[in-house]
Amino acid sequence: MSSDFASKFACKVFDDAVMRERLPKNTYKSLKHSIDENVHLEPDVADVVASVMKDWAVEQGATHFTHWFQPMTNITAGKHDSFISPQKDGQVILEFSGKELIQGEPDASSFPNGGLRNTFEARGYTAWDCTSPAFIKGGTLYIPTAFCSYTGEALDTKTPLLRSMQVISDQAMRILRLFGNRTSKRVLATVGAEQEYFLVDREKYENRLDLKICGRTLFGAMPPKGQEMDDHYCGRIRLRVAEYMRQLDNALWELGVTSKTKHNEVAPAQHELAPVFCSANIACDHNQLTMEVMRIVAKQNGLACLLHEKPFDGVNGSGKHNNWSLSTDDGLNLLDPGKTPYENVQFLIFLCAVLTAVDNYADLLRLTAAVAGNDHRLGANEAPPAIISVFLGDELTGILENIAKGNTNHQSSSGILETGVETLPDLPKDDSDRNRTSPFAFTGNKFEFRMVGSSQSIAQSNYVLNTIVSDSLSTFADRLESAPNFDDEIKHIITETMEQHGRIIFNGNNYTDEWVKEAEKRGLPNLPTTVDAAQMLIQPKNIAVFERFHVLSPVECRSRYEIMLENYAKTINIEANTMLEMANKQILPALIGFAGDTAAAYNELMCAGVSNATSLRLAQALSDAVDEIYAEAQELQAVLDQIHKSCIGDALCEAKGYRDQILPQMEKLRQAVDKAEGICSSEAWPMPSYTDLLHRV
Repeated sequence: MSSDFASKFACKVFDDAVMRERLPKNTYKSLKHSIDENVHLEPDVADVVASVMKDWAVEQGATHFTHWFQPMTNITAGKHDSFISPQKDGQVILEFSGKELIQGEPDASSFPNGGLRNTFEARGYTAWDCTSPAFIKGGTLYIPTAFCSYTGEALDTKTPLLRSMQVISDQAMRILRLFGNRTSKRVLATVGAEQEYFLVDREKYENRLDLKICGRTLFGAMPPKGQEMDDHYCGRIRLRVAEYMRQLDNALWELGVTSKTKHNEVAPAQHELAPVFCSANIACDHNQLTMEVMRIVAKQNGLACLLHEKPFDGVNGSGKHNNWSLSTDDGLNLLDPGKTPYENVQFLIFLCAVLTAVDNYADLLRLTAAVAGNDHRLGANEAPPAIISVFLGDELTGILENIAKGNTNHQSSSGILETGVETLPDLPKDDSDRNRTSPFAFTGNKFEFRMVGSSQSIAQSNYVLNTIVSDSLSTFADRLESAPNFDDEIKHIITETMEQHGRIIFNGNNYTDEWVKEAEKRGLPNLPTTVDAAQMLIQPKNIAVFERFHVLSPVECRSRYEIMLENYAKTINIEANTMLEMANKQILPALIGFAGDTAAAYNELMCAGVSNATSLRLAQALSDAVDEIYAEAQELQAVLDQIHKSCIGDALCEAKGYRDQILPQMEKLRQAVDKAEGICSSEAWPMPSYTDLLHRV
């Protein structure tokens, strides 16, 4: 992208500027009304929009269109249809109708559905989401859509997100009206999703079956140098990586993704991208696009982009920091404390709503970060533990505590930071420090949910946040609307929040064992694995909050629970089978060959009259390693067979079996292989090492 990149930003997006320029005025007004007021689009309006959209797309080089949707796979899907329509004279014309724009029909039974669709019940529908703009990628017009079954249940992550965005707007507006706001019309949940990822050389990636199939290394001895020198974080970006980042920015900017920040992360070969905030729905679409484009641009540059939460054992894994806030349509950030937060009562009410929600539904929020890959990351010294708590900082915590105690005096801790260097300017100091160990941290005018895994869709985290905060806001609004004294009721709400939910606030180090013990004393849930967390989705109180606000029905909750368990078991099953293939077909033959060569070398020395005990010991160690690896591989196969037989049709039984039996046996096999790698020559070892992958990009 040249110096006029600003003019090329979103050049492949059918955004508001394009619609305003190309659509007839009445059509544009009707479409904007549908977008802004959440009302249905009339068919005649859709026909005009479709025709104009098709003409614009063809001018951009598009030949096909697709209804782009987000099934419960953490990736996107869509079938591609051309614009051509055959005519009687054998010619073709380009057509695209309003019906084709509004509705599509993919096969619903071929996507995860948790029993909502049988194999013979294939019909599903996609519906145009006009609140997220269409775009062009690879010669196809992509139309963001929701995906539901023939019987109406949501089969995707976008539908409940859209439902929750309406709910949070309605409940937040009730509070704003009580505070005298008559200008704002709606409230938007806004999100900025930071994306962490690894880059490795493509050729080396292609020679690692585990990376290709599973996205993570199932074997690998630690390299001589990991991240212990702290020299990679925000350090110099390697030339090859810098060129990748430049091309990635260009590709994302053309698609309207506001890629803003890029830097090296803590682990070698690890990096991060961060966008500018936008509405939760568009942010979710943009993050899915970002992950797709990352992989494409990496391949074009002879690289492979790894989005697994823990691609390398022994170094930091990757997360996705979900920065969530609430803003009105006229630009008011409801989570901005202002310069005098102790006087900003409206902010304090919204803050209390978040605290109440996170405490009441900590288990529900935890499960939104639950996938098999994230189980390897959460709790390590790189990510929050699997215990939800909220960091507010001493300033805001003190304000709430003082109000709860009836103390109206408060001294701000903010001010000026003096550097002690005369040539440097004095710096304005924030009200509180940052806490990178907290899973849910207030960072100035937003909350940063740090637990989400790097491969995950952010939709679930955000529709859960929207729903549970709506629950608190609804309760507060009910109380304030019927309160005889508004100001007194405000104080009661703040006081009760601290008394009943203050336990969720923790401003210390979440990585310590002491905090785990303290959290248990406070009664905070600790759900260390995906299997533990998934079961929270079918708890009565959690089903009730989704049902109360029509975000998910009980049937939809149950289906998502089944899908989480099935995906967990399938993921580990694939990993276990990949380990067995690598051990049996690559590692054991390589070790046996190297052991034979070592024994032959020893025999040659003996025949020459040279005694070399080291060669003999090495040959014996290699022989022992072969025996150990073979035994552990055989045991893994046996455990797999046993679980397949004993848990037929029982998703929870199967998931627990993979967690409690398969994973420990996989770890035993890994230890045996990694130990063998340490005594095998690099020439004989059948795959690239950690040093090759992490330090040779």
